[in-house]
Amino acid sequence: MNNRRAIILPRVRRQDNNNFPKIDRIKMAEKSFKYIILGGGVSAGYAAKEFASQGVKPGELAVISKEAVAPYERPALSKGYLFPEGAARLPGFHCCVGSGGEKLLPESYKQKGIELILRTEIVKADLAAKSLVSAAGDVFKYETLIIATGSTVLRLTDFGVKGADSKNILYLREIDDADKVVEAIQAKKGGKAVVVGGGYIGLELSAALRINNFDVTMVFPEPWCMPRLFTADIAAFYETYYTNKGVKIIKGTVASGFTAHPNGEVNEVQLKDGRSLEADIVIVGVGAKPLTALFKGQVEEDKGGIKTDAFFKTSVPDVYAVGDVATFPLKMYGDMRRVEHVDHSRKSAEQAVKAIKAAEGGGAVEEYDYLPFFYSRSFDLSWQFYGDNVGDSVLFGDSNPSNPKPRFGAYWVQDGKVVGAFMEGGSGDENKALAKVAKARPAAESLDDLTKEGISFAAKI
Repeated sequence: MNNRRAIILPRVRRQDNNNFPKIDRIKMAEKSFKYIILGGGVSAGYAAKEFASQGVKPGELAVISKEAVAPYERPALSKGYLFPEGAARLPGFHCCVGSGGEKLLPESYKQKGIELILRTEIVKADLAAKSLVSAAGDVFKYETLIIATGSTVLRLTDFGVKGADSKNILYLREIDDADKVVEAIQAKKGGKAVVVGGGYIGLELSAALRINNFDVTMVFPEPWCMPRLFTADIAAFYETYYTNKGVKIIKGTVASGFTAHPNGEVNEVQLKDGRSLEADIVIVGVGAKPLTALFKGQVEEDKGGIKTDAFFKTSVPDVYAVGDVATFPLKMYGDMRRVEHVDHSRKSAEQAVKAIKAAEGGGAVEEYDYLPFFYSRSFDLSWQFYGDNVGDSVLFGDSNPSNPKPRFGAYWVQDGKVVGAFMEGGSGDENKALAKVAKARPAAESLDDLTKEGISFAAKI
């Protein structure tokens, strides 16, 4: 299937004396595949793994990524990659070790007959022509495309924040970003760090910097951290725990500007409320946006992502979208959602490939029936959440942040049913029970009883 030929295109040179442009003939490579996975993150790696397990033939499949390394488990970048000792490094966290699967090293793709095309940025996609064009001018043709382009970080420069282009104002999405963070940590040992944002990245990076003995201040505009998931009570635990660890927290304001040393390195963060903070490093985690620009006007979109069905098929025949870019039907809640989390990235990729291969054989797979799942680890903490955080919430257990091993949880109840469950410090069995209760959505007669029963309520479902 992997056919390669050259396309000869004209290139205009300067005009000759007769005022006609001279034409050079230049060659651009064209390669054809039965399947192309576009992207180099978690979804790409898991889609490739599923194709291999389904028996893809040599030369049928290509993975095209602008990154220089084979697909890897991105969560490691904000956790183990930044540890001062025993830090995680590739090849240790290539896909698909995050779910206990086979580690796909660069050579593994070749052994499985998959062409891994790295350092290749696609700048044009023509879905009607089933064609992709790289920045170097190479053309890639396909029969079936899986869009796994993921997200990119929101940058303060996008909002015109003064001085946001100073050196050592850093972001974290790809391994190159993580390397820059590591370099800055080593160059500014024991210095002052300001983390802009109070979500996943803000919390995990504040912890990582504190572990590296930095003086850390976290700044965010919301009334409490992780407001998209945490209730005020849950957030209060983490904020106090972080404060006890030496992280300073400033809420209700934003970074409005930065000043820099003569060498261009940031030295101060100016806050909208008038305060200023010294900084040797600034790490920004204010959100992300799905990478869908290549496909604008060619495919139906919804809620900021590419609209798909329960098999991740888009509105364009033979084009699928998975992971962060996909807005898909969340069956158990009866609505369309876009989910940015590694668990969905893995499972949606596997679902799409299973659907593709089943359709080729005249069969079908079950509709995607996803249970939302989020988790995080920082300092000595580890929490998991399943389901939906809507309705009334109740807290149970020991949420004293001064205790050496805090262990507490929460339920969300809507229309008399438990629809979401959270736990900090839960065991493997307890976390499984959380997932089970969030999936089953059992009736809850009394919020007070839920508080009293705690994790035992989930364990008996």
